[in-house]
Amino acid sequence: MSFELSGILILKGELQQISNKFRKREFVIEKKETNQNQEFVDYVKFQLTQDRCDLVEPFEINDKIKISFNIRGNRWEKEGKVNYFTNLDAWRIEKTVEAEEEIPPPPPEDDLSPPPEELNDLPF
Repeated sequence: MSFELSGILILKGELQQISNKFRKREFVIEKKETNQNQEFVDYVKFQLTQDRCDLVEPFEINDKIKISFNIRGNRWEKEGKVNYFTNLDAWRIEKTVEAEEEIPPPPPEDDLSPPPEELNDLPF
């Protein structure tokens, strides 16, 4: 199952070569939500792995981005102790635009339009 989340890019981590066969890169977004006039801020860390490590490269800090990701859970055992961890595995990153920037400006008024009071006097 895949998910999407949008926010502001605040951190791009360095590439980490974990083993000969595994590499990863982490990045963090800031996600703000307003609920009943209160603003809540979450900092969400994502992981890029293998050939996807460079997906974050074209983006700059403070860019507004949308991340498509999967949730991955793993079990890890060391010295008889079992640990579980969850990763948000990003597989696509897109730059986003604020909603108000997407709304086109209203069309210019033109002098040929009748005033609103004359519109009500039409015979049909």
